[in-house]
Amino acid sequence: MFLLLLVILVVSGGVGFAVTSSRVRGELDRQAAAKSLDIAHAVAATPEVISAFGSKNPAAIIDPLVETIRRSTGAAFIVVANRDGIRYSHPNQRLIGTSLLHDPGENPQAVLAGHTFVGVQTGSLGRSMRAKVPLRDAQGEIIGLVSVGVLERHVSAEMQQELSTFALPPIIALLLGLIGALLLAQRVKRGTFGLEPAEIGALLEQREAMLHGVREGAITVSTAGVITLINDEARRLLGLDANAVGQQLSALLPEGHIRELLTAGGEARDEMVVVDPLVLLVSRIPVYVRGREIGAVITLRDRTELDALLRELDDTRAFADGLRAQEHEFSNRLHVIGGLIELGRYAEAVRYIDLEAKLHLELAATLIGHSGDPLLSGLLIGKVAVASERGVDLRMSSNTEFPEALPDADAVVSILGNLIDNAIDAASENTAQAIVEVSLNVLGNRLVMRVHDSGPGVEPSIMETMFTDGFSTKPPRVGVQRRGMGLALVRLQVEALGGLLTVENLDGALFTVTIPLPPIVAVTASMHEAPQ
Repeated sequence: MFLLLLVILVVSGGVGFAVTSSRVRGELDRQAAAKSLDIAHAVAATPEVISAFGSKNPAAIIDPLVETIRRSTGAAFIVVANRDGIRYSHPNQRLIGTSLLHDPGENPQAVLAGHTFVGVQTGSLGRSMRAKVPLRDAQGEIIGLVSVGVLERHVSAEMQQELSTFALPPIIALLLGLIGALLLAQRVKRGTFGLEPAEIGALLEQREAMLHGVREGAITVSTAGVITLINDEARRLLGLDANAVGQQLSALLPEGHIRELLTAGGEARDEMVVVDPLVLLVSRIPVYVRGREIGAVITLRDRTELDALLRELDDTRAFADGLRAQEHEFSNRLHVIGGLIELGRYAEAVRYIDLEAKLHLELAATLIGHSGDPLLSGLLIGKVAVASERGVDLRMSSNTEFPEALPDADAVVSILGNLIDNAIDAASENTAQAIVEVSLNVLGNRLVMRVHDSGPGVEPSIMETMFTDGFSTKPPRVGVQRRGMGLALVRLQVEALGGLLTVENLDGALFTVTIPLPPIVAVTASMHEAPQ
């Protein structure tokens, strides 16, 4: 770490020094150009220089005068030439009277045409920053030019003097940076408890292997609700991507009971929630360090398969309840028959037996005849008995025969059972006429189930939220499984089968479930449709 910081400091210092040098050199070049141009304009405006052009020996007058100006200004050279390029002044006396047109790169035509030139050129004295301006007489006619230059080596010498001043702060900063890097390296060493990088890497690998190897989902969040750690199983269960760390947990969770549970704070243990398409067991445990809460640990367990078994157990219990209801109903009927026989009303007893037997046989024949699946038939017979015990008239109707093998019969039975239970609860609130109508039909390649109750219906404001986990209009139950999961599980199962679930108010609540049938099942069902 120390060597890395040392390299960074040296490189950044070197780059900074190079940038500073470039800017200083550019500024010195601009100053040299401005200085040369000012001197050239001053010489070109000197009356003695202009009047000397009319004498027999202009150089004898111009050269001493210009040399005095050159030495006082520090210019490398000041050259005054006529329109033919003949020099009247030059630091090298041997070049006075010679033409500058013979020098490589010299082209005074633009200057003699009235233009000003500022730039770098190489002349007889070397490379220099030059400024050239036209020389005009009293009438404004161009009679020559003035060329002033500052040698590049003089600029470079001045730059070295400037850089010696600019270099001191970077050197001091570099030394301070090295001391800081050394102190930082020692502090990091103490912060890692003396562990070397290889040891830290081994600990990280062990943590990652343990974290991502467990079958439970694990999430840690800060007190602000930001995800600080999440394993693969948690991402799979919640449908999150690898960028979840560092984001707000509330922004990633779907709406419903799970968001309320995990973002409300406090402690929660083994709460069952529905997250499409899974049923999860969720726990949230706050973490305290030195008496201060620093966040929470969330664990997630997939209960989908176990929940399916529990639903089957609930269905079995429903069948048992139906049988108990039938036993109670048949017991009452036997008491009626026994009483009629004791009273000697044998004919009425026979008619009563025939009537009850006919109704029961018609119901069983209707259900078994149209519903080829025994689970579905058993469910409907049991629900009729349960509804009758609660004072609800459960009516069945079907215009088509069901196939003998429904796709995922357990899911279909669970869907229909939940809807019928809710319908019986709603219809029992109507003391005048408690009716539940169940319609089962196969239309083309679709299984259509309708459950209609005579209850108060569904408030329009809750139609969009009634299928979310945790939503319930019933009072909470104490000591048993929480409410608000029935319709959420129904929606989950319908979507898993690729179906559609709708609800509308029509003299009560009408739930319609449409489930697509496999091609073979659909064809078989259409072959068994009742003739028109």
